Amino acid sequence: MAQRTNQYDDNPQSYRTYWVSRGYEHDAEVAALRRLLEGRHFGHAADVGGGYGRLVPVLREFADRVTLVDASRKQLNDAEVYLKGLAGVSMRLMSADGLGLHSASVDLVTLIRVMHHLPDPRGALAEIARVLRPGGTAVVETANLAHAANRLRYAAHRRRVPLSPVDIRSAENRERDSIPFVNHHPRTVAGQLEAAGLRVERRLSVSNLRSARLKRVVPHSALVRAEGALQSPLARVGFGPSIFFLVRKPGLAGPSRA
Repeated sequence: MAQRTNQYDDNPQSYRTYWVSRGYEHDAEVAALRRLLEGRHFGHAADVGGGYGRLVPVLREFADRVTLVDASRKQLNDAEVYLKGLAGVSMRLMSADGLGLHSASVDLVTLIRVMHHLPDPRGALAEIARVLRPGGTAVVETANLAHAANRLRYAAHRRRVPLSPVDIRSAENRERDSIPFVNHHPRTVAGQLEAAGLRVERRLSVSNLRSARLKRVVPHSALVRAEGALQSPLARVGFGPSIFFLVRKPGLAGPSRA
């Protein structure tokens, strides 16, 4: 994991800057999280690969304490600034497939905007299953290889969307061995979650209206309201560029462990 960690730290782009022009995508993901976690409360949540802590304030709405996990020291340094003053938050430098957390110690795990950096996510999913308590919950997001527009592109060439991950980096970035960036087929991810011992309970289709043109002509608040109304029905057809899985580790919750 050292190479991947170094790649994250060497990236000159500020991840916070990346999100400045992506308010719609951020609010779409916040809406998805709140929809999936509505009416639930957790003792200990872990945001795996959470970067500078973009979604930690949302997770604190549902959990007494949140551990922000990231493989990049640079991201965690940014998180110390971004999350300053927010109680109940700790930070750990760890990779998704090597979580230094006790087994069965976490009630909620989130893995958002991480799967696209994992050509083979099975190790990370196994770690999520390990650290979750019996009966625990996870929200796993994946970039959707089989989104509606992509299905049309493949169909135009009389091809099916592949079930294996597709590397979408440019030839230049592949040559430079930059950070992996892949899209996954939701059907494959669902199978990998089940194989890890995580039962899929619900899906949402997210960022369904991601369009530069729509962002220019439709007020932000209206776009986000429409997004919220579409996430559940469009999940049935895997429409959007991002799929959120709500999964549960079978069993009854046992005693808490710090």
